[in-house]
Amino acid sequence: MLEEKAMNPTTTYPLGSFTVNRMGYGAMQLAGPGVFGPPRDPAECIAVLREAVASGVNHIDTSDFYGPEITNRLIREALAPYPDGLVLVTKVGARRGPDASWIMTPEPAALVEQVHGNLRNLGLDTLDVVNLRIGHAFGPDETSLAERFGALRDLQAQGLIRHIGLSNVTAAQVAEARAIGEVVCVQNAYNIVNRTDDALIDALAADGIAFVPFFPLGGFSPLQSATLDALAARLGVSAMQLALAWLLHRAPNVLLIPGTSSRAHLRQNLTAAQLMLDDATLAELDAIGRAPA
Repeated sequence: MLEEKAMNPTTTYPLGSFTVNRMGYGAMQLAGPGVFGPPRDPAECIAVLREAVASGVNHIDTSDFYGPEITNRLIREALAPYPDGLVLVTKVGARRGPDASWIMTPEPAALVEQVHGNLRNLGLDTLDVVNLRIGHAFGPDETSLAERFGALRDLQAQGLIRHIGLSNVTAAQVAEARAIGEVVCVQNAYNIVNRTDDALIDALAADGIAFVPFFPLGGFSPLQSATLDALAARLGVSAMQLALAWLLHRAPNVLLIPGTSSRAHLRQNLTAAQLMLDDATLAELDAIGRAPA
């Protein structure tokens, strides 16, 4: 069974010193094709951002390497001066090549430069949360992040960053970072068919740390599951809405940042936050990640 339910206290979660609604918004799709260059319809992108905030979204995920610099400038144009309570989360650790390639930048000096770029393009004096992107374009690695995390800690001490998170990391790297300083969130690839971080999500929940799935709907490779499609049809919702609702039921520390450049799609995503799934439905959905679709 499935029912819609109004917002309640379980729809929020701490993100450092902030409290955010668990259904947020990811700005990556505001850039052009391949997350590169300007959008096809800048006016619609501005409208999406404004409607998201007007609808209660108070957690927006972005980065200067989306575009590059496109999404941050759109966010500033659409929302500045920023409303009280809006939390902007950005990322550093990569840049875009002129051929739209993704180039990892582990050098501390590059991270410092990127923090200043995010500040400039968002029009801020302090960034709410900065996620340190580790690994490579296709997944995490096991390299030490101590030097890079330390560079962000220095910027935090200077008042340029309030909180630090991690992105594309292993459990060992999370532990390494937490031995150096506070980590308020972990942003890794995770969705109903990619359940690699199940144990990490539960461990973070026990410590009150947010987990933010990127590619919650599969990203560049949309979710493929006959079981998900059939169950969604039976319940009268889209497969993507059901996949998002499952993520919100997965653990209380899961914060969602589905992205779109369409107001219609935004409304569908936000509706997923109101879908309540019973135990039988959850059992069927849980099985998707444990067996071939």
